[in-house]
Amino acid sequence: MSSLPFPAPAVAVTFVGAGPGAAAHLTLGAYQALQGADVVIHDRLVGAEVLALIPEAVRRIDMGKAGFGPAAAQSDINATLVAQALTGARVVRLKGGDCGIFGRLDEEIEALEAAGLSFTILPGLTASTVAAASIGQSLTRRGRNASLRILTGHDIAGFAEQDWNGLARNGEVAAIYMGKKSARFIQGRLMMHGAAADTPVTLIENVSRPDQRVIAASLATLPEAAQALQGPAVILYGLAPRQAASVLKEAIA
Repeated sequence: MSSLPFPAPAVAVTFVGAGPGAAAHLTLGAYQALQGADVVIHDRLVGAEVLALIPEAVRRIDMGKAGFGPAAAQSDINATLVAQALTGARVVRLKGGDCGIFGRLDEEIEALEAAGLSFTILPGLTASTVAAASIGQSLTRRGRNASLRILTGHDIAGFAEQDWNGLARNGEVAAIYMGKKSARFIQGRLMMHGAAADTPVTLIENVSRPDQRVIAASLATLPEAAQALQGPAVILYGLAPRQAASVLKEAIA
């Protein structure tokens, strides 16, 4: 049986979104890029199941980053990417989740462009979509929310400011990345702008991995729930696990 073709011009670097962890969430295009690579430069959030799909002959370079912990400098990552591509090797830059969502993709692209190197991008499933599916919820729903916000808990200036008035409206849904350290700040800002204390919040740790953990909470208990997190997590503001929401509805009835 022949493989499905993914025709593309010859490029120096292929940016690949690895999904949040499980190999089941890797796209076919991403898998084929890994099979054809000479070098894979990956980050810390790429799941073990995905790394196991890389052929043994392929050189692996770990350029991991850890929030508020040890990390490879972005300048070093850029330099490594350019140096490997200049050798003529087929380079895959493998990033956890979707490489275009809080993945500093533009900085790496700009480094390649400055060196006259070509690239292509294969997007991946981001943690929020997989997390919502794991709790039996959709990120948008008619009559509830006509938009979805994907936010970061902190940026280069510290805790990130957001449109708190908009987020505090009833029915709003947001996926918050890198929000463990900023949970109390987020809670305070939202409640200050009128968000209800009983607004559902779900924290999903190690999304799609064997040690995935779901913590059902509310805005009132968000900081305490965030303190229990050990691994990377996404916070779904405005959503409760479907089973928990059903139980609550029955209790109210």
